[in-house]
Amino acid sequence: MDKIEYYNQFEDKVKETLLKLCKDRGYIGEHLLTVEELDEKWHEMAPEYMVNAVPEIAKYPKVAIAWAAYLGMGMATVWDGDWETYSKKDDLYESFVKPRGFDNMDDYVMEDLMGISISSKEYRDIASFYQDLSETAITLIRKENIEPQSIDAFQIYARTVKILYKTGVSVALKMLGYKYEKMTMPEA
Repeated sequence: MDKIEYYNQFEDKVKETLLKLCKDRGYIGEHLLTVEELDEKWHEMAPEYMVNAVPEIAKYPKVAIAWAAYLGMGMATVWDGDWETYSKKDDLYESFVKPRGFDNMDDYVMEDLMGISISSKEYRDIASFYQDLSETAITLIRKENIEPQSIDAFQIYARTVKILYKTGVSVALKMLGYKYEKMTMPEA
């Protein structure tokens, strides 16, 4: 098996495992809700996210992974609310980091963008949920027995945080009332 195939299989395993947790806890339906524009923006923001997150891996591995989900939530929220303004920003990632810093991006997204009070049960539930997701992701990474600080470790980490970002987007979209509905198209 070549490296790309290995990375793809790992990414699929993380996605399936986290999707099951999301469904079991009621945070998403049968599928991740996606928005092509937000997926594209991840590719633009990922390098900046990695600059902030990678140094956190040793001391705060859950933060280094879970904050991607908060970024996804924030992105979905601005997409739903003021995408016209946000989509044109050259420093879009900084819009989420600058107000409170990387370490407190979770609070900024939850309180300032989503209007969820830090003292609320909903806030605690979401924080606990993302902690569980990041712990599960870390367990999956560790089971791979990859040499730390290697190219493989970086690739596995990058794919993991991409899944967490997409999870955050999906969770926020569901909270905002979006859902997939099966449609029957009339025959022509």
